Amino acid sequence: MNTPAPAPVAPPASAAVEPAHAASLEAAKLSGRRAALLISTLLLGVLSFQLNASMVTPALPQIASSFGLNADSAAPVQSMFFLAGAIAGPVIGRWSDFIGRRAALLLVLGIMGAGTILCIAAPTLPLLVTGRFLQGVSSAVFALAYIVLSENLHAKVFGTSVGIIAAINGGIGGVDGYVGGLMAETLGFRSIFVVVLVLTAIAAACIIKIVPKGKPDGVRGAMDWWGAGSLSLFLVFATYFVSGGSAAGWTAPSTLALLAATIASFAVFWIIEKRRSNPLIAVHHLRSRQVWPVIATTVLTLAGIFAIINFTVVLLSQDTLHGFGLSASLSALLFLTPAALIGVFAAPLAGWLADRRGWIKTLRAGTGLSLACAIVAATFPDNQVAVLIAVAALGIFYNGFFLTAINGLSVLLSPKEAPAALPGINGASFGLGASLGVVLVAPFAAQATSAGYATALWISVAITAAAFIVSLFVAAPKGETL
Repeated sequence: MNTPAPAPVAPPASAAVEPAHAASLEAAKLSGRRAALLISTLLLGVLSFQLNASMVTPALPQIASSFGLNADSAAPVQSMFFLAGAIAGPVIGRWSDFIGRRAALLLVLGIMGAGTILCIAAPTLPLLVTGRFLQGVSSAVFALAYIVLSENLHAKVFGTSVGIIAAINGGIGGVDGYVGGLMAETLGFRSIFVVVLVLTAIAAACIIKIVPKGKPDGVRGAMDWWGAGSLSLFLVFATYFVSGGSAAGWTAPSTLALLAATIASFAVFWIIEKRRSNPLIAVHHLRSRQVWPVIATTVLTLAGIFAIINFTVVLLSQDTLHGFGLSASLSALLFLTPAALIGVFAAPLAGWLADRRGWIKTLRAGTGLSLACAIVAATFPDNQVAVLIAVAALGIFYNGFFLTAINGLSVLLSPKEAPAALPGINGASFGLGASLGVVLVAPFAAQATSAGYATALWISVAITAAAFIVSLFVAAPKGETL
């Protein structure tokens, strides 16, 4: 007796639709001239933010004197700028999941434009600081740029494009700071804001024309404003706790009150996220290897390496008694410019390698070799050539490999239902890590002794070693093997 053959079982509808949908999305990705135009447009956007950060720094003394105040009075001009950036990154990044990337980019550039106009016209320092806070919102453009690249470019060029954007993270090879100082001296500090305003307008026009419309697929629900508010409070309290501990002492009542507020605000954020159906980022993701190791690696690496490049070595190189006795300009030329300039070329190369050799390998190579550079600087703090070579090499391994890999992984490992959550939170971690590193080494480097500099450098080594250990826990993106 012949048994009839079983009828073929049709695959589930979702199984048939998802590959077709994925194929259509891949076919819609940009390439060639259109991809180059998109990268160039996003580059203009991040330049609008970066020049706001780097060109204003050398103009701070003139800003204070123009209002008849001491140089210390200008500190909020930068601190409020970066505080706004820390808040805006996670909030606007996640909001872009609901309003679309192009709308979010135009929103942050619009807010920055309004802040820039206020800075140009501000008759008092408090109004200028308000303008700077509005300008700082544009920090979100970095996270948004990485997400736009991921959603619109083929995977084989994503890494290189991330490297191109990441190359601007430290400025334009150190030239922008010099130009900012020159403009402040010859044309006045407000001329810097005029340049920024023109660049912002050009970037916005290009975004309208080049960046695709629409909202990302797979995102449901509405923006979690309660979670955004509680996370913003946590970032504000954490930032002031770090700076307050350095200024007033870690056991001062004000510092302990800020610590308590930091812990309480994070607890509130955690409780809110557990109860929301569409949280800013789900609690189970915060506990996963896709999220917490990325954030921790960013904070620790910034704390370790930023303090070396931008604080300890700066003091060491200009110390005439126990350091190298260089002028401020020569110190910047020898110890700041090379790393920034090398990073401009190393970052795209790192992205190219990440696409071909793996993002995790690139991250670990960058973190591990940055640690090696830190050890060299700490071992030979009295040898100018050794310190110079170590800091210049950080242009490859820190500015290039690490920054490119950690920014790329923040996009690739972000939860599918909240694709902008991790890039935004990771972006906020940069400022927190940098501040923490300077605070931890400042008491020792400020002693202006050989032992003090050596201790500060070894503290940075220990922090960077912790960063390398944590980087070993970062999960590999889908499809990547270790």
